[in-house]
Amino acid sequence: MPVIRMKVPFEPGEAEKLRSGNQVLLSGTIFTARDAAHKRMTEQLAIGEELPLELEGQVIYYVGPTPARPGEAIGSAGPTTSSRMDAYTPDLMAHGLKGMIGKGYRSEEVINSIKEFSGIYMVSIGGTGALLAQKIISSELVAYEDLGTEAIRKIEVRDFPCIVINDSEGNDFYKESQEEYSRN
Repeated sequence: MPVIRMKVPFEPGEAEKLRSGNQVLLSGTIFTARDAAHKRMTEQLAIGEELPLELEGQVIYYVGPTPARPGEAIGSAGPTTSSRMDAYTPDLMAHGLKGMIGKGYRSEEVINSIKEFSGIYMVSIGGTGALLAQKIISSELVAYEDLGTEAIRKIEVRDFPCIVINDSEGNDFYKESQEEYSRN
């Protein structure tokens, strides 16, 4: 299967072209956020406040990077367990979030939201944070500085490697892979 190069944030209709199992190299702007930032964003939405980032077409990478060494854009930047964001994801998708990058399984509610809002969930390989950081060419603090490594950052990525797990049609690469393995 060929590797697909995609620009982010996604233009309308672009995320819907991806299918579970696709290997993707992302280039462009994505944001970092973990559970504390997700909680804060959903609280802001609940009271009608504007978010510190535009969600339309956007991808959030679930990461709490380590501090950058001199001359580097960011420190180690490996993915965080995605299920920690499951309680907040449907609300953010309803406000335009198109994709997420993390590791691990998503809840049925999140998978249903991915289908409903034509989004995607991708994973990057855990334990490769130092290598993934090499694909991040710049990093800028955007919001919630008090959260430390969990603050929201705007990062520029070039050929950031991901695998699509859940696509906009409801396909699940984890389940498909397990079924394929069971048949063999």
